[in-house]
Amino acid sequence: MTNSDIRNRAQRHLYPHFTTGQAWNDPNLPIITRGEGSYLFDEDGNKFLDGLAGLFCANIGHGRQDIPKAAYEQMSKLAYWTNWGSAHPAAVDAATLIAGLAPGDLDVVFFVNSGSEAVESAIKFARQYHRGQGEPERTKIIARNMAYHGTTLGALAVTGIPAYKEAFGTLMPGVFHVPNTLGEVVPEGGSAADLPSIQAIRQVIAEQGAHTIAALFAEPVQNSRGALVPPTGYWQELRSICDEHGILLVADEVITGFGRLGEWFGSIKYGVVPDLITFAKGSTSGYAPLGGVIIRKPLADAMLSSPLAGIFTHGATWGGHPVSTAVAVANMTALKEEDVVGNVRSLEPYFQNGLDKIVSAHTSIKEYRGTGFFYAIELTANRDTGRELTAEESKELLTKVMPKAMREVNLITRPDNRGATMLVLSPPLVADQDVLDDLLEKVDHVMSAADSYLKSPAVTLAAV
Repeated sequence: MTNSDIRNRAQRHLYPHFTTGQAWNDPNLPIITRGEGSYLFDEDGNKFLDGLAGLFCANIGHGRQDIPKAAYEQMSKLAYWTNWGSAHPAAVDAATLIAGLAPGDLDVVFFVNSGSEAVESAIKFARQYHRGQGEPERTKIIARNMAYHGTTLGALAVTGIPAYKEAFGTLMPGVFHVPNTLGEVVPEGGSAADLPSIQAIRQVIAEQGAHTIAALFAEPVQNSRGALVPPTGYWQELRSICDEHGILLVADEVITGFGRLGEWFGSIKYGVVPDLITFAKGSTSGYAPLGGVIIRKPLADAMLSSPLAGIFTHGATWGGHPVSTAVAVANMTALKEEDVVGNVRSLEPYFQNGLDKIVSAHTSIKEYRGTGFFYAIELTANRDTGRELTAEESKELLTKVMPKAMREVNLITRPDNRGATMLVLSPPLVADQDVLDDLLEKVDHVMSAADSYLKSPAVTLAAV
């Protein structure tokens, strides 16, 4: 690896996101300069498989020319305008396309710039909506343990990961976290209503009073804690609870929207019409920043017609930016015309079959979870004996063993420590069978490294 001027300047002037100082100041800090399809290239020309689709966003793949062309053409015509008191065609076209893909009467789109801003906007909409309906006491939020909903202060309060919140002290009050669905199955002869996670939601409502609850937030498949696929009927039960108590149901689809699960939205996959959907990443496949909230039309209309407001008191300079929304139109058009969502559906069984083979070959794998092109492999010390990882083993796997093995095969993805020791897989949705074979082969190498580390004499002796 070269002694890069770019790396030197990055380490001197560029402040990192979610990266330790030790990792950022590493002399081998990667410098990625271009992408093509499902692959990335660094400044030395080395080729890497993008096993995380950037950050779950490069759905259409890297290096397209049609999408940058749309951005250039829009910038040449109208580089900037707002949706405050007027509209422009790019935002209208993007909103129309998104509304046409969303389930039910989710027909109105409010644009922002990121997933965190989308969740922040949904919180504000829920609270102001209830206030406009004469229920100002409805301010509280229910969310799930270990769920990630963003980093702005409101969204961070809804996030259920304590380690992400501790540094910032007291956050927005009135947020209640309930168990997620990890390990849950509908009991034989029962229904989703019998699940402990559902009963916990009802308990919070009973204790706090339904008249104080504004919204319930949940991801169709929860990312943090490892691609948690909901039990059968779970989302229908959420819908029923919210309908019963006048609570807004918010599906956080920042990751699962725009094809990641093999449907345009995870809400479609699980057969529910939420009141609001938050989105971001896949809406532009990462070619420009964009996020937003899709709102059921009766709710949106009620906000603007409320005698107590008549306005959603929220906005942003860049919300619905012409270039970003033009990029979204080009991206969604390509996803539709090339049936990229169908590609995910058709290759899902192949992907899962390959993961089944990897699990059977490695005793360091406890299980994998997920659907579509979205999976998490959870590690353990020894699946056969049932021995769990020690804290030291987990740290070594996450910070040394797996990253080193990934570098050896030029794989970029995420070793994840949020609640367990995991490896997350989320390739671009354009990945074909050859790309999946390459990904599976590289993952097999990483798991072999984990096996070797856990079977080494020093580790085995320390575990006794």
